[in-house]
Amino acid sequence: MIRVGIVDFDTSHVVAFTQRINHVDVDSEQWVNGAKVTIGCPGESLLSPERIPGFTQQMQKYGVPLVETPEEIIGRVDAVMIESVDGNVHYDRALPFLEAGIPIFIDKPLACSLEHAKAIANLAKDRNAPIFSSSSLRYAPEVIKTQEAQDKVGKILGAEVCTTATLHPRNPGLFHYGIHGVETLYALMGPGCQSVWATSNDDTDVISGLWHDGRMGTLRGIRKGHSGFGFTTYHEKSIVRTSIDTNFIYREILKEIIKMFETGESPIDISESIEIIAFIEATARSAKNHGSKTEVAYTFEGE
Repeated sequence: MIRVGIVDFDTSHVVAFTQRINHVDVDSEQWVNGAKVTIGCPGESLLSPERIPGFTQQMQKYGVPLVETPEEIIGRVDAVMIESVDGNVHYDRALPFLEAGIPIFIDKPLACSLEHAKAIANLAKDRNAPIFSSSSLRYAPEVIKTQEAQDKVGKILGAEVCTTATLHPRNPGLFHYGIHGVETLYALMGPGCQSVWATSNDDTDVISGLWHDGRMGTLRGIRKGHSGFGFTTYHEKSIVRTSIDTNFIYREILKEIIKMFETGESPIDISESIEIIAFIEATARSAKNHGSKTEVAYTFEGE
């Protein structure tokens, strides 16, 4: 049984993940096996500090012991989940665990700058610490089904994704809620985006990306009117249009997280997560320059 520590309680993920891992206060069809949340650190938050007391109380209700500092978790767990909503603090939060070589999951975004994303990855490599970062939308059943259907309907030649894209200055642009759509786009298209064109106003983001093999993907971030998650994929033999049901996305990503804790192998290469940060930075530069073509500063080239 993998002993898991959770750091930073400013998101509902802390409670939702603990419910599924520890099999408490949630239907059995949501349960995930192989681990137990055995300790937590509520931490601090510049983004949503008002959420910490309530989630702390719920974790105490579930019998999870709490400590005041992240460093106190070291030596008492086999793996750690960094759950801060604020991506700007992820490098500092992850640092002591990476230096200790502890397997770590960093909830989206991996970081809010390419500099921090690379630093996290380099330290993880130096310390041989398994690391994984993702949005739960990447593992939505509809996304997985579409990936697997390529044997029948052909390769994905292009994709259009829509996502809720609420904003917060601590996680600028798509680093906040829009990253769910970016992760979905990358899950469908794979890494290798070379350049982007982005337009943004108070209500909407519209981004087009050109991949290295000539395929194009687009993202629509929604801040006005009915919102939600969905995508259209264009295949060699079919067009697939679907909305995403979020009912089981936490269960599915937790399966991947725990598998990584057990095996030391991340389900996605950290280089892809770094490219996602570079993609988001490029969209911000493009939007600021009136939608001009902007190169993605980091492109994953595979092994």
